Amino acid sequence: MKCTNKKEKTGFAKRIVSVALFSVLLLLTGCGQSRFDIPYSIDSEVSSFRVINLEEERGTAVPFASGLCVVNSNIESGDVDMAAASGAGLFDIKNCSTLYAKNPHEKLYPASLTKVMTALVAIKNGSNDMLLTASANVKIQESGAQVCGIKEGDQMTLDQALHLLLINSANDAAVLIAEGIAGSVEAFADMMNEEALLLGATNTHFVNPHGLPDDNHYTTVYDMYLIMNEAINYTSFNDIIHMDSYTTVYTDKNGASKEITVNNTNRYIQGTAQAPSGITVMGGKTGTTNAAGHCLILLSRDSSSNPYISIIMRAESGELLYSQMTDLLEEINN
Repeated sequence: MKCTNKKEKTGFAKRIVSVALFSVLLLLTGCGQSRFDIPYSIDSEVSSFRVINLEEERGTAVPFASGLCVVNSNIESGDVDMAAASGAGLFDIKNCSTLYAKNPHEKLYPASLTKVMTALVAIKNGSNDMLLTASANVKIQESGAQVCGIKEGDQMTLDQALHLLLINSANDAAVLIAEGIAGSVEAFADMMNEEALLLGATNTHFVNPHGLPDDNHYTTVYDMYLIMNEAINYTSFNDIIHMDSYTTVYTDKNGASKEITVNNTNRYIQGTAQAPSGITVMGGKTGTTNAAGHCLILLSRDSSSNPYISIIMRAESGELLYSQMTDLLEEINN
């Protein structure tokens, strides 16, 4: 295949627009190659198609979701009762199949499930030894918000802050990370939204790194699957969410040492909730606010070490959240 010039590329793009059922940006993977990557669109009814270039040589349009679980509507099971939750999903990562889904594309408040994306963006754009300095913005004013006690002028590494973010669900650590990576919470939220679009999470919009309620801060069960599915590609993320507790020492504005110990908010990791026989919960993220209800996302493995992502959003109580999650995990054995 010969390399196409600028005029030929323009004609090719126009031809695609005229024959495709939806408009997407075609990213050429290299001159002389016959593969074209198509970004995922959650609103599209077309998942893949073949294209013919101007030279009458065939190339394959590889669908974005070729290696992902997909779901268009509810997938029910008589063994799972999700009446007390607004949304849920169970995704078999190895086989790219959706085992259960309730309202997978309904926009919901994510609460601290947001911090999966916060960690992902930070890991991709920072380094573990990056030194962060807290501004006055780490003081969270909202009543009942989870914090670990970071004060203005405190310093710690990104690695330390990520542990406090994911294990303790600390909102002050989320602000520390956001400002350290992007300079401001607003700029970091822009990075979060850019990452969401890259992952195909097109029903998601973030305005902060911690998940405290905002009308413009929302996601879906399916989009949280996409975000978690990317995050678990990073060893540091997996290592942190599997820890039951964490102790570290950082410094205050005067250089004095401050020690902190935090415990995991995930009851499966704490040992106060039990997964079904043959299922091992590797870790995950909790989230609770009045607006979002009780939320939980997990990475689990079956007896053959095959991975699964399970999600429940807006459960009515913590007790119902974990009992429903256990029922959902039991579907892996069925």
